[in-house]
Amino acid sequence: MASFAFNTVGQVTFGEGASSRIGEIAKARLGRRIFLVTDPGLLRSGILEPALQSLRGAGAEVRVYSEVVADPPEAVIEAAVALAVEFGGDSVIGFGGGSSMDVAKLVALLALGKERLADVYGVGNAKGPRLPLMLVPTTAGTGSEVTPISIVTTGASEKKGVVTPVILPDIALLDPELTYGLPPATTAMTGIDAMVHAIEAHASASANNNPLSRSIAREALRLLGASLERAVRDGRDRAARADNLLGAMLAGQAFANSPVAAVHALAYPIGGHYHVPHGLSNSLVLPHVLRFNAVTAAEAYAETSVCAFPRLAALPAAERAAAFADELDELARRCGLPTRLRDVGIPREAIDSLAADAMLQTRLLVNNPRALSQADARDIYAAAW
Repeated sequence: MASFAFNTVGQVTFGEGASSRIGEIAKARLGRRIFLVTDPGLLRSGILEPALQSLRGAGAEVRVYSEVVADPPEAVIEAAVALAVEFGGDSVIGFGGGSSMDVAKLVALLALGKERLADVYGVGNAKGPRLPLMLVPTTAGTGSEVTPISIVTTGASEKKGVVTPVILPDIALLDPELTYGLPPATTAMTGIDAMVHAIEAHASASANNNPLSRSIAREALRLLGASLERAVRDGRDRAARADNLLGAMLAGQAFANSPVAAVHALAYPIGGHYHVPHGLSNSLVLPHVLRFNAVTAAEAYAETSVCAFPRLAALPAAERAAAFADELDELARRCGLPTRLRDVGIPREAIDSLAADAMLQTRLLVNNPRALSQADARDIYAAAW
């Protein structure tokens, strides 16, 4: 067996209503001056209020930064860090979707003033230390609560990652109740995003692809495959919501250690240029990337296909990779998502520029189980159009 490293959070707390007990959970680890990062919609929704009451009831002083936007640009990171420094916070909580959690990770890292954002992009460039950190997801998709990755939009549309175990949180707090109000489309997009994490982690060409990540990825797909459509149809299906949230977290743990690849590399330009939500961007290219990769990753896909869709076990192993791509395409349709690039307003003439931009994602493409050229990327976008 090859050597590997597996890093994850120090503590996972999972349970219905856990967020309303956050003050008790945080008290021993986070200190009394807590800087909380979220987005304006979440703040308006009132979903944050029980957590704020719990924190203040436990004696914490809380400053809320609520200006996070999807695909956060550098300006949002810098503004949040400046406010955290002004407040003098001694810990950080990220409460929301992947963008809020990603911003919180960087606030915890940068608020100590020992590193600059421009210097920490890439793998292993951030050295720490950081402030104590808790992450609380309100969607079941990104897995950011257990990943050592923060994604930032730089310039007009390019995305860069800060990748380091230093930004793994001290506590990931998962409360399925926070996801009950997610609309069907958001549930579908984030759920398929989580499935992509597990699929790509299991087949990753990373040298750190390992038995723990693969095992966790298979369990994530088992949970997500059995529950996603149920959660889309009935957002208050408690069992489905719990399985979705746990599955997304497990998928996050898998790809945090065995990184994602071409699906994400091709999805990023779609989101960057056309502001398509990340989960939907992944969904649009997913089946086409799998068909391309099946030349070299058929065995891995055959194994994961039956976790997500047990009925595929009736097929010969050689046929499962193709069937897996078809099933994922149909899953998106059944969940009511657009399935073609043209359906989200992307013109055919954009394919060449999308392909060129995808090739900039070298951090991701190196993990793809099949080498992918710009011409290959163009063909995949054309098939998705």
